[in-house]
Amino acid sequence: MRVLLSTYGTRGDVEPLVALAVRLRTLGVQVRMCTPSDEDFAGQLGGFGIPLVPVGPPVGNLMRRKTPPSAEEFARYRTELVDAQFAAFPAAFEDCDAVVAAGLAQIATRSVAESAGIPYVYTSYSAINLPSPHHAPPPRSGWPEPEESDNPALWRRDAEQVNAQFKETLNGHRSALGLPPVDNVRDHVYTERPWLAADPVLGPWREIPDLDVVQTGAWTLPDERPLPDELVAFLDAGEPPVYVGFGSVRPSPDIVRRAVEAIRAHGRRALVSGNRADLEVIGEHEDCFALGEVNQQRLFTRVAAVVHHGGAGTTLTAAKAGTPQVVAAIQLADTPYWAGRVADLGIGVALDGPAVTGESLSAALKTVLAPEARDRARQVGTEIRTDGAEVAANRLLELLR
Repeated sequence: MRVLLSTYGTRGDVEPLVALAVRLRTLGVQVRMCTPSDEDFAGQLGGFGIPLVPVGPPVGNLMRRKTPPSAEEFARYRTELVDAQFAAFPAAFEDCDAVVAAGLAQIATRSVAESAGIPYVYTSYSAINLPSPHHAPPPRSGWPEPEESDNPALWRRDAEQVNAQFKETLNGHRSALGLPPVDNVRDHVYTERPWLAADPVLGPWREIPDLDVVQTGAWTLPDERPLPDELVAFLDAGEPPVYVGFGSVRPSPDIVRRAVEAIRAHGRRALVSGNRADLEVIGEHEDCFALGEVNQQRLFTRVAAVVHHGGAGTTLTAAKAGTPQVVAAIQLADTPYWAGRVADLGIGVALDGPAVTGESLSAALKTVLAPEARDRARQVGTEIRTDGAEVAANRLLELLR
């Protein structure tokens, strides 16, 4: 039995599928993965012995741009990605018994699976991505902000925008495969029974009549890597520091500098994870430590707070560690949703990323460094599940059998 797992996105999009792949292999299932052609993904999958089929350009090139692509560039990029998927997927799907796709960028996946006659499962890592009257759609890069105010109208507008971008291209490829046209591209990709790979405490799904969502829990792997000796020495030399890291995209200019200044004002040391410009902020100060790639699962249990951008993986890891969070979310994808969930659960403070100031960061740190915040974060941390990938792997085998 062989399953193909496919996504297009950053590390946060790929790693949950890696966790599912590892779990499937322990059950005797062969796995193949389609990801962007970034070298980092090839090395990561190679370390687990998972065959990789690169599909689409490296996503890192897009994330490293100094200025965001224009709406026209985004539209062209998305169309070219769909064409690349239809070109690569037929061969990648050979000898596979099922396909699991993650993310709306997987426009071609269901159609190629349909043509090959194999089951297709769509997965979201966040409830905010699935249509519901209980929340608005997430912000999508390159598309205009809608004028509607109520959630159902916003979701209808979202479907219209997805159709405007993809419908003609998708149906042209479906016609070439002998398949009927699709009227609603977004809901076609999502299916009527999508899976939600998010923790039910941290990111629950509120049931609605029109969508039968299967919430498995988040897909993660235990990370047993030790922390570097230099980092351990820094941690042991004083009170727990505050971690600062904002992933690939910064919520606002100078956010790292402001965060470090606010941390120092509270008499705390800082751990800074980021690019060269971020690391230059800390200079030669003994109260700061520059981080490279590190085991966050282990590290976050030893810090006083985590200041980050609201990525699903970082939010989950900090919550599981029982560590309070300050989330300065970029207004993109699911980051505002995770910031809101952190605030709603009382395990941290949510800041408006574009409007972050030194004063707002300092106030947020005062809140999360208080004993009450630590106690609440620890309580929620005990409720976070770790068996999501196992649950999903078992459900997939049940589906195939």
